[in-house]
Amino acid sequence: MPSAAPDLFAPVPGYLAACTMGLPLRATAAAMRDDLDRWAAGQAGPAAYGAVVEEARAAFARLATVDVGRVAIASQTSSMVAVVAASVPDGAEVIVPTGDFSSIVYPFVVQEARGVRVRSVPLAEVAGSIGPATYLVAWSAVQSATGEVADDAAIVAAATRHGARTLCDLTQAAGVRPVDASRYDASVTHAYKWLCCPRGVAFLTVGERLAHEMVPAQAGWYAGDDVWGSCYGPAMDLARDARAFDVSPAWQAWAGALPALTTFAGLDAERTWAHAAGTGDALCARLGLEAQGRAIVTWADPEGRDQRLLGDAGLTVSGRAGRVRVAFHLWNDEADVEAVAVALGR
Repeated sequence: MPSAAPDLFAPVPGYLAACTMGLPLRATAAAMRDDLDRWAAGQAGPAAYGAVVEEARAAFARLATVDVGRVAIASQTSSMVAVVAASVPDGAEVIVPTGDFSSIVYPFVVQEARGVRVRSVPLAEVAGSIGPATYLVAWSAVQSATGEVADDAAIVAAATRHGARTLCDLTQAAGVRPVDASRYDASVTHAYKWLCCPRGVAFLTVGERLAHEMVPAQAGWYAGDDVWGSCYGPAMDLARDARAFDVSPAWQAWAGALPALTTFAGLDAERTWAHAAGTGDALCARLGLEAQGRAIVTWADPEGRDQRLLGDAGLTVSGRAGRVRVAFHLWNDEADVEAVAVALGR
């Protein structure tokens, strides 16, 4: 385990659900309590929150390996994907993995009413399915239901060969494994899972090609080149960079997000992934499963029996699509592996 990890989080034995919702860092909990006190004392204000948002934007840019001018802020991923989906030309083809999370799929499906063709294929077949007719391919770097890690390099290479745009959802990756959003035309990330932020803190990264093709359909005062000069219309002067796609921040959430994002931007993501995936493989060995090399270990549990056994033992896990999910992050270790095995009678 990375040496700093024990000091980052208050102990929560048996919490194995970072893929559902991360735990707050000690610093995040303290920042939110302090923010609540300042708000109650009438000392909070939009300008101060704005400074926090910009620090958080810069921290995410470092973590995602992109220039800060490519980062837009949001509250949800689906709303940002919807902006991308609205830019798909009538009749164009979009490829998505079968069974991917709905926030990366539904915004494209609803565009079928104007002729957009959404084709879903198994994750392993995504790269091979991209062709000259493909306008865009959208996928999650790590699949929510199974924990499967997409062959990112193959998908990006195939899209490049055929001139297709790329949109990658990094929600189940950022914070636990290395990410490089500069590889994609766009990426979306909700930070409440592995980045351990309050819910309501999300990011869109936009490359130059899509930035010229997308309409900032959610533009409001926070998308203005001068935020405080953009409170009233109809005159409009949008930001010249990805801030044109900003939506106004949920202030209190960003107060808690800043220390988390700053912390994760300073961690060695390779070491974090080695710890999480290594602990996951230790569980696989203990349960007699084939090593998965993932932070999210899943196996078939169609009746929910194993999930109930784990819950009855005081362990927090989750279930999706007929599978039980056990997630390992910085606060988890071999003791959690043993606890799962014992609860399942292994």
